[in-house]
Amino acid sequence: MQFPDPHDEGGFERVAPEAVGIDADAVDDAVNFHLTHGTPDETVEYHMPDLEPFDETEGELGGFLGPVPDRRGGPAGVILKEGKLVAEWGDTGRVDHCFSCAKSFLSLTGGIAWDQGRFDLEDQVGEDIDDGGFESEHNETITWKHLFQQTSEWEGELFDRPDSIDRNRGVGKTEGPGKDEPRELEEPGEFWEYNDVRINRLALSLLRLHAKPLPRVLAHELMDPIGASRRWEWHGYYNSTVDVAGTTMESVSGGGHWGGGFWSPTTDLARAGHLLLNEGEWEGKRLLSEEWVENATTPCEQYENYGFLLWLNTDNTLWPSAPESAYAFLGHGQNVVWVNPANDLVVVLRWLDLADDRGEREDLPNQDRFFEKLLAGL
Repeated sequence: MQFPDPHDEGGFERVAPEAVGIDADAVDDAVNFHLTHGTPDETVEYHMPDLEPFDETEGELGGFLGPVPDRRGGPAGVILKEGKLVAEWGDTGRVDHCFSCAKSFLSLTGGIAWDQGRFDLEDQVGEDIDDGGFESEHNETITWKHLFQQTSEWEGELFDRPDSIDRNRGVGKTEGPGKDEPRELEEPGEFWEYNDVRINRLALSLLRLHAKPLPRVLAHELMDPIGASRRWEWHGYYNSTVDVAGTTMESVSGGGHWGGGFWSPTTDLARAGHLLLNEGEWEGKRLLSEEWVENATTPCEQYENYGFLLWLNTDNTLWPSAPESAYAFLGHGQNVVWVNPANDLVVVLRWLDLADDRGEREDLPNQDRFFEKLLAGL
């Protein structure tokens, strides 16, 4: 297994696809599919279609709580096989918003804390975090595992956003009530829901647990050791600064729903994916435990296609063309870090159009079509 040089832009050894057992025509077919099915290119202004009237705020951020890039890039991506670069397209060095890929980076920072013995998954969060967020009768039974699996049903308001704003959010669901319909809370651990307010509650809890900003934790423990660039960024909101042990720190957001979030070059995302492909080890050094990677890629009981802030392919549901063991960081705009242990593959896709122009699928069709074309070459 190859590893790239530290802090080299990209840095992975470039080889012809045939050198690692992939048909070059299949690689070209997949890449061309992305280039012809991309979201708008760099001339199109940044856009967040999920913004709702409730989310709009006055001031210089123009409706967002956190910063947003002025523009976004066009389709870009890389394909790694056995740690070697077999294809690269678009501007892979551009720093672009990753949207909910940030959630998976929260999983990594959580894994660091778990490896350091800072919490147990079955611990009630309120036993470790004493900031008032877990004192109610409903919230006091929430465990760390619930937060990482998005089954916490945490109730409250954080950074001017109530949890109810994302109740019934349809991400990952094909049926059920819409987001504009009320929903009574279930008991913690009994219902899966994609809810950015609760994700931000996890980020704040991890900040208090580490007692240092999460970008610093991520940089020191993972991103610097794997040789990532120094150009990635992780933002919070204008109102997400908190006191931690007498020091003012910014709590970062776990997505771009209201601005902020994780911004990164494609090449840095590839390194993060390669770390997980190697089960947390980098050039013989253990950065993240195998146990955490296994936990993070184990299906949630309440939703089989979700682990610890990673999307899974249980029963080949998300990507029928791919091995069941494949998993991914997924973000809006279709930002994808796809890890396929069965075939020693890591694929990063930026700005892939979600829509299926054949009208055959409604969930992640173009991702699966890309993978189908690529895997045909093995």
